[in-house]
Amino acid sequence: MKKPELIILAGSAGSFQVIFKLINALPANFLVSILIVIHRGKTANHNIEDLWNNASKILVKEINDKDEIKKSTIYLCPPDYHLLIEKEKIFSLDASEPIMFSRPSIDLTMQSASAVYKDKLLAILFSGANRDGAKGMLEIKNQGGETIVQNPEEAEVETMPLAAISLNAYTQILKIKEIENLLLSLVG
Repeated sequence: MKKPELIILAGSAGSFQVIFKLINALPANFLVSILIVIHRGKTANHNIEDLWNNASKILVKEINDKDEIKKSTIYLCPPDYHLLIEKEKIFSLDASEPIMFSRPSIDLTMQSASAVYKDKLLAILFSGANRDGAKGMLEIKNQGGETIVQNPEEAEVETMPLAAISLNAYTQILKIKEIENLLLSLVG
């Protein structure tokens, strides 16, 4: 696998704890940018950035509009905004209508990232209760990026991983420990 410039970790119901665990396993010398897109309502806990920063060895930052994407940073999509990536590798927040009852839309973020990063993108789709993310994963795969789906047998809610599998939008189906090992192989 080619070393990515950006890694997207995405999911909905049941993905929070899994992603939190993976982030906490990463060492301080992890140089790849990470973007976390989790479905959270507008009333979501805004202390999530502090919680993740206290546990992570890498800076965790909730995204502001027009933030530049930097290495060795974990970016957290804020609740109730769609997230786009502009060609200059900066974030753009959008408050347009929810897609598949979700804002942020995982599909929208993945499609936007794919247009910018092409084959230098790795996306991992975790547990969730709707089909959001499947089309975005397919776009990334079609652009030459790497797409990994959490093994549905391990997912708290298997709808999201199964949707990506049904579209053949994955390059690998992995268990959480295998995903952790893959991320750790990208260190340095």
